[in-house]
Amino acid sequence: MTEPEPAEPDLAHPNLARLRGFIAAFTRLIETETAEARVLDEGAALLADLIRVDDWLPTAFAAADPARYQQHLLHCDPLERFSVVSFVWGPGQETPVHDHTVWGLIGQLRGAEASQRFEHQEGKLIPAGPRLVLKPGQVETVSPRIGDIHQVANAADQVSISIHVYGGNIGAVRRRAYGADGAPKTFISGYSNAATPNLWDRSAQARAQPLA
Repeated sequence: MTEPEPAEPDLAHPNLARLRGFIAAFTRLIETETAEARVLDEGAALLADLIRVDDWLPTAFAAADPARYQQHLLHCDPLERFSVVSFVWGPGQETPVHDHTVWGLIGQLRGAEASQRFEHQEGKLIPAGPRLVLKPGQVETVSPRIGDIHQVANAADQVSISIHVYGGNIGAVRRRAYGADGAPKTFISGYSNAATPNLWDRSAQARAQPLA
């Protein structure tokens, strides 16, 4: 007997409890851990668990734009200690070479994403190491401490989505993009969405519980 085909994720009715649980767990991590290496290590495990199942990202934050990649804010910590963002890439879309100035975690949810790191050497910006291709379930880390400059591109012939967690409100962080000659240009990315998903309306769940 053949195995049944896995069900497609119902993104019209996403499992927001999964994202809500991730945010709660990451908040606890930030409140108890100050060492960046530990935050990246433990945070990568939390992010890997989040992207292990693709049933929680609302459709509005998963749609590609034909003009450019999208950067949707899913959550920002009230003290701006971390932010969670969905990056949505149409085929052929890519970033300029850029830095972050804060630590970051990148987890692949759908499709594939290619990342090439760069480093300053003798006054020039040159590729550092091999080109990495992230596939669903894989997590990459960046920070000024371990390497913060890279260029990212959709490595699939379909829409690709990655979930990023940054050590700050990344849409408001002053960063640098680099031209072909390595010359930096300051930018602030902002976000593609004007509103965040409502993760905290648990009224339907509460109403389903028996009255005391």
